[in-house]
Amino acid sequence: MPHNTPSSTNMSPRDWVQVLARYRDPDPIRSSFELGISLVPFVALWALACWVATHSYLGAFAIAVVNGGFLLRLFCIQHDCGHGSFFANRTLSDWVGRALGVLTLTPYAVWRRTHSIHHSHSGDLDHRGIGDITTLTVSEYRARTPFGRFLYRAYRHPLVLFGLGPSYLFILQNRLPLGLMNQTRYWLSAMGTNLMLFVILGAIVWLVGLHTLFLVFLPTSLVAASIGMWLFYAQHQFETTHWDKAQDWQLHEAALYGRSHYDLPPVLRWLSANIGIHHVHHLYSRIPFYRLSEVLRDHKELVECSRLTLRQSLGCTHLNLWDEEQRRLVSFKGV
Repeated sequence: MPHNTPSSTNMSPRDWVQVLARYRDPDPIRSSFELGISLVPFVALWALACWVATHSYLGAFAIAVVNGGFLLRLFCIQHDCGHGSFFANRTLSDWVGRALGVLTLTPYAVWRRTHSIHHSHSGDLDHRGIGDITTLTVSEYRARTPFGRFLYRAYRHPLVLFGLGPSYLFILQNRLPLGLMNQTRYWLSAMGTNLMLFVILGAIVWLVGLHTLFLVFLPTSLVAASIGMWLFYAQHQFETTHWDKAQDWQLHEAALYGRSHYDLPPVLRWLSANIGIHHVHHLYSRIPFYRLSEVLRDHKELVECSRLTLRQSLGCTHLNLWDEEQRRLVSFKGV
């Protein structure tokens, strides 16, 4: 399990902010290159899968599944756009983010707002429910009715969290600006994304056939959504993560010690655009994803801070409740 005590680094979390600010400037050429090597293969594989679908359903499905990795990377680039870290020009970042949001089925302005709330309150027990994975404390779980406990157990089951949940979120929930329904700008974001999706998918169906939606579009989208949800889980839901009541919660401490360094193999690190270096990202979200590795290169103590390997992360799926006494995530066993 990862280490998350203050002794994990030689500086306080707040002091790290000034150090990390040196890495905030994006390189427009590098950003354009990263966008190109993600978007071009994605479009090419999507087109190839649509063509193959006229000859082999299984072949088209296989290509679509692989393409989910590139869609995941495009979502991570959209994520950087939302933080204003991908291009120095915020307007350019926002328009790239909006365009990618059509491909990722994610209304950009809606997601950017909920994600901002996530960053502002991540690890705060008094501000849960928007942009996060629902997590109860042991006492809250015990206070629920038997049916309430059943519902929470069902929600936290891996098949729901990483299967049904992402499918519902990206295919259905994202079609409306839930949680932000009273503001016109978020309706425009959701409806604009939906309109562009309708146009693009309608054109594909007209040109190739309805079967491409089920053999190409859905597999690619759902693979990316499920992997993305798993990454989000591993970045925030490990045993020694960090939760506090609002009066004790500290933004920078929660960022550094409550978000993991999910140390992935090189291929997965590339496909996820370094999003596993999540403790650094939460501590200073304006750093472009391709510069996060520079931070670890220059500051070795951050490599081991809250480090979680792929193998270790598999053991986190049984952690479902925050124990305020032990100050760690625990399983349902014995509760």
